[in-house]
Formats: sequence, structure tokens, C-alpha cells
Amino acid sequence: MPKTGKKGLQTTLRNDLGRDLVVVNRQIDSVAAWMAAYFQFEVTTLESSQQVQRRDLKTFLEFMLAEVGNDRLPNWTPRLSQAFKSWLQHEVNSEGHRRWNDRTVNRMLAHLKTFAKWVHKYRPFPLGNPMEKIKLVAAPSLLSIERAITSTERRRLLDAADLLVETGGRSRDRHRYRNATQRPRRQDYRPYRNRAIVYALIETGMRRAAVVAIEVEDVEVEERALRTSEKGGMEQVYQISREGLTAITDYLEKERPLDAKHYKKSPALFLPATGKVNASGRLSVNAVNDIWQQVCDAADVHGKTPHSARHGMGRHLMEKTGNVEAVQRQLGHKNAAYSLQYARITKEELNTALDDRE
Repeated sequence: MPKTGKKGLQTTLRNDLGRDLVVVNRQIDSVAAWMAAYFQFEVTTLESSQQVQRRDLKTFLEFMLAEVGNDRLPNWTPRLSQAFKSWLQHEVNSEGHRRWNDRTVNRMLAHLKTFAKWVHKYRPFPLGNPMEKIKLVAAPSLLSIERAITSTERRRLLDAADLLVETGGRSRDRHRYRNATQRPRRQDYRPYRNRAIVYALIETGMRRAAVVAIEVEDVEVEERALRTSEKGGMEQVYQISREGLTAITDYLEKERPLDAKHYKKSPALFLPATGKVNASGRLSVNAVNDIWQQVCDAADVHGKTPHSARHGMGRHLMEKTGNVEAVQRQLGHKNAAYSLQYARITKEELNTALDDRE
């Protein structure tokens, strides 16, 4: 992608609030230049995510140069976008297999849609936003809803999480201690914290990284909401059930103060146990994985990950409300197409519906 000097790209506009916005010069006619400005002024995701976006947009740029012979903005039309989509779906590799699967095609189109919308905002295309009417590929592999936790698994997982307060982290010596609740508990075990983490995953649908990113001041008790940082550093507010909020307030009142004395400067909601080697004062994603797996083992739930709880929340909201916007708002999907997938039916549900004809 050609490099363009910052002075050539930059101009100052004012938004509706009177604040200065630094954006690309409207007179520039090169798609490559707009791409450079897009990453310089607009994109705020992690570097790893930006690398994928750059690769996807570069694929389109190379296609446009091959098809049109130049990268002038007026030549990026809806028909060119449709041709690009068709090419992605039919391009084959040296072995005669499709070069990109449907999921990758949809990712490329999604990145291109976001970029085109941004360009069109400042420099309208003559024939309108060239990606506006381009639909994603109907790809059943986009979301494996079969991996979502079921209502039965949710109940068993939450029951197992509740039992942590009584039996979690205790000795397994059945000979010396017949009563499980009277067995000694490891000093570094935090049952209320682990219980609250499981509730946060299941009762909000947030990702693991978002759980560890929650800070104490981001727990809004009256609003029944948790504010956290999601993928790309974007802020997301998750509503949480009454039971979930109770589990978190129990941890705040009964357990967190024990570790807050050691991690005085840590703003994190979920703290490592005192004595653990952790300079950051914040749990790791791997620690969340371990806690989840321990509860899954206790609940006899197999093959489900913390992300399965996110899928479970999406399905639950779709079944309860039938409203795509409710799913999109809770899970923070920028593209409604991802929320809409929770309306899909599983193979087992389809078989049940076919058998139940009375």
C-alpha cells in the first residue's frame, strides 16, 4: 500500500459539537491514501487486529488495481464490490480448492464495509456507498450455536458455582473428614471470587478478557450493569441478572477486602489471592479458564468453554425477546448480522420440531 505524507492526508474539520476532527483531505482521490488515513486517524483496535484488517483491505486494493487499472475513488462502485465478493467466493488455490472459506470472506467484507462507510462520510462516492447493499455470505459455520450452553447446563453450572462457597478448595481426605464442609480449605482459595466470575460469564455474556478488565468502580449496582473494556479497547456496558449482581456484591463485601490490602493500587474487581506471584494485581485470562473448567467438572458439563456462555446469552435473549437489537446491545455486536445468527435453530431442535407434528 503506497505511503502518503501526513500533510497531504490531513485536514481539519469540525463536528456538530464544534470539536476539531483530523481526517483525510477530501480532495485526495486514491483508495490507498484513504486506507492509510483510515489506520492513522480512525482505527483503534489492537495491533494484531489491525494487521488482519490491513491484509483484508490490501486484498481488495490489489483486486481493484487488477480489474480497473487504478485505485481512484470514483471507480469503486457497487458493481466492483459485488465482483470482489464473487471473486472471493470462487478464487481457488494451486490445488484447486477455494482460497477463502465463507467465514473469511465475511470477515473481509465486514472490514471493507466499515472502511467504505468511513470514506463515504467524508468523501461521498458518486454512486453511493459501494458496500452498503453488499450482503454477507450465508455461512452456517459463522457461529456454532450448538456450542452454546443450554438452560440445563446453565442451571448446573450456577449450582456448582454456589457450592464453591461451601466445598470449594477444601481437602479431599474423606477418611479424616467425612463432612465436606468441615474439611480445611487452602488459604489461597477464593470461593466467592470464583463464584462471581462464573456468574459474570453466564449472566452477562461477556468475554473472558472483559471479565478480568472490570474495575471496582465499574460495578453499577443500582443500574445492574458492569462497565468494561472489550476487544479493541472499546467500552461496553453489560446488564447483569439480579443473581449475578448478588454474587459480585457478595465477593466485594466478604472476600475482596482480604486481597485489597496486598494489592492496594490495583483497581481490578477480581484480584489474585494474597501471596500469589502477580505484580499486575489483576487475574489472567488463563486463571478464568481454570476457574471455569473446575466448575464445569463439578457440574458434569463437558465440551463447553467460557465463550459458550456468551453464545448461551445470545440464544437466551433471542428466545425471550425475539429482538435482534436486544442481542446486539447486550453482546456489543457492531454488525447486526452476528446477532441475527442466534435466531438459527440447532440440529436437535429441528429434529424435535419435525417429530412433534401434533
